Formats: sequence, C-alpha cells, structure tokens
Amino acid sequence: MNSEFKEKMTLKDVKCGTDVKVLKLQGEGATKKRIMDMGITKGIEINVRKTAPLGDPMELTVRGYELSIRKADAELIEVQIIKENKTA
Repeated sequence: MNSEFKEKMTLKDVKCGTDVKVLKLQGEGATKKRIMDMGITKGIEINVRKTAPLGDPMELTVRGYELSIRKADAELIEVQIIKENKTA
C-alpha cells in the first residue's frame, strides 16, 4: 500500500480528499502559462477538495485559496500522492 503513495499520475486521476505534490507541468505556451498563473507550479502541494456532480470541474486548494480547474487542464499536471484521506 505504501507504493501507491509514490505512484506518479495526473491530477485528473486523483480522488477527493487527497493531497498531492506537483512533479511536472505538461503542455506548452499559453496553456502552461495559464496553469502557472493560477499558482500551480512544480513542487507546490495541492488538496483535491471535490469534483462537480458530472466530474468536471475539480475544486482544489492551492496556496491557501480555492481553485476550480477543468479536467482537461488537470490532465496536464503530473503529481505524486503525499497523503490520501481514507474517509473521502
């Protein structure tokens, strides 16, 4: 079970209540810049708070504020799980 916390994945695949660390931003140009402008950069910790009823968008806590992000953008963010909430 410890190995699941070291698994690399995209933010799109993370379950609600999970804390992750950003490893890498995919994409280029305006898309990558927009993600970085929202405060999502390499090394930052993110908490996945919840998802909309149909799964899009996702609500995150980033740098102490709440942020909604589309799954298409979340797919460009490579993360590593650092803490998974077992009650979520």
